[in-house]
This record gives sequence, structure tokens and C-alpha cells, in this order.
Amino acid sequence: MKRVIVPGTLPTGDLHQYLLGTVAPRPIALVSTVDAEGRSNLAPYSFFNAFSSNPPILVFSSNRRVEDNTTKDTLHNVRATGECVVNAVSYSIVRQMMLCSVELPAGVSEFDWSGFTEVRGEVVAAPLVAESPVNLECKVANIITLGEHGGAGHLIVCEVLRIHIREDVLDANGKIDPHRIDLVGRMGRAFYVRASGDAVMAMPQTQKLPVVGYPGLPEHVRQSLQLSANDVATLAGGHSFPGRDEARLEVMGNPILAPCLTWPLEEIHRKASELIRAGDAEWAARLLASIG
Repeated sequence: MKRVIVPGTLPTGDLHQYLLGTVAPRPIALVSTVDAEGRSNLAPYSFFNAFSSNPPILVFSSNRRVEDNTTKDTLHNVRATGECVVNAVSYSIVRQMMLCSVELPAGVSEFDWSGFTEVRGEVVAAPLVAESPVNLECKVANIITLGEHGGAGHLIVCEVLRIHIREDVLDANGKIDPHRIDLVGRMGRAFYVRASGDAVMAMPQTQKLPVVGYPGLPEHVRQSLQLSANDVATLAGGHSFPGRDEARLEVMGNPILAPCLTWPLEEIHRKASELIRAGDAEWAARLLASIG
């Protein structure tokens, strides 16, 4: 049974938390700007993502405050200067980032307040956060106003001009390693997630046919009570599903799996699930195919 929420029938603050608890985890943009007098500002935003690679576009939303419908310094600054820097938030700086969400008087630097270090950028006036693993210098391409009431967003569309990546977050191939960059994401309420260690999983999936799909799996696999939905989808995501005769010969030649052929169907399904969770979906497919 599911609870049905109708926007407009509950307070904006409550709806806000339902949205944040559902659309999660969200990346965090720690956005640095300067005002018309050159004074720096720093604020975190989790209504944020990358939306295009060519041109390279990031978008974050600076929302009107729900309680009094006021707008934030970041919005005022990007309107005045047309520039900002998006700084990535790693676990090592998450508490400093949270200090930047404290509402300080206009003109008071969150850099000083939070202990962050300002670094001059190459092409924009807004400073980089030295402690951040990645800094993206941006020009503001557009600001889209979504409403005039408390909680309404302003989509700030940013074109990336420069990317500064700390060398120690790159792997041997020059790619960003998720464990080394150790990013933090925002959930609902006061919850965050650390995107490294056991929270990170590699899930390669080919985007082009041939792919098995659910119709290509045997009925007993699709209807199994022992295989999870993820187990079945893993098998469906393969390039092919083996034929019965070929699979049976291979399983009979495997001293570990051959005894499984005499087991009840439910036990074979449980064994296949174990194989899939261990990263051996190919042998799981052979075992399941061998029983027709």
C-alpha cells in the first residue's frame, strides 16, 4: 500500500522533505561567488547536477526561503557578476561545508567562517575552494525563475570554463576514482551519504543490442521466488542466455556445480542467486539454463 501525496494540500516545508527524501542521494555543489564589490560568498546546494557535456553545463537551484520568501546571496551575486565556481564536496570537508549553510549577514565571508582557503581562479573572479578535490570555474549562461512564492527555485545554468582536479583523486588512467574522491551526497532531512567503500558498486551494462531482456529468459527464472528482481535483471542484461544442451555439458564439467543438477529447482535457484551476488552471473546462467 502506498500513501498518495497531492502537492498543494500540505505545507511547502513538508512537501519539500518528501521530495528530498525521494530524489536522493543528490550531489552537492559548494558554490563560490563574489558580489559587485568583490566580496566572496560560499554556499552549498544539493538541487544540482550535470546536464550536458558539449557544451559542458551544470545546473543548480537557489530556492526562495520557505519561511519568508527571501532570496539568497548566491543568486544576487550570479545576477550581478555572471560567474561562479562549483566546488566538489568530499567527506574530508563535509563538516566545513555544513558551516557554509549558516545564514550570515550579507558581505560576511563564509570562507573565513568555515575555515576554507580561497584560491584565485584562472578565468572568473569567484575564488576556488583549495580544500575541494575538484573546482569548476563557470560563467552563468541563464537563470530560470520557477515561481514567486517561498520554496520556488531559480535554475542557475552554468557553462564550465575550467576544471581543476587534484591529482591524488585520479587513477592510473587519469580517471576520477570514486574511492579516492570520496564524495558526499545529500539525502532528506539531516541525512547524508558517503559515496565510497561498500556504498560504491560497479554495474557495467551494455547499451546496445543484443541483450537478453526478460523475454529471453526461461519461465522458471522469471517466476522464481528465490532469485531477486536484481538477480533476474542481471541475467536479462547479458548479451546472450545459453542453450540447455551446451549449458548442461559445461555444468557437468564443473566439479563444484555438477552436483547441483540433482537438486530441487528451488535449491538450484538459490545457488544461482549466490553465484550472481558473487559476481559470477555467467555460471549462474549456465546452471539455470541446464535445467531447461
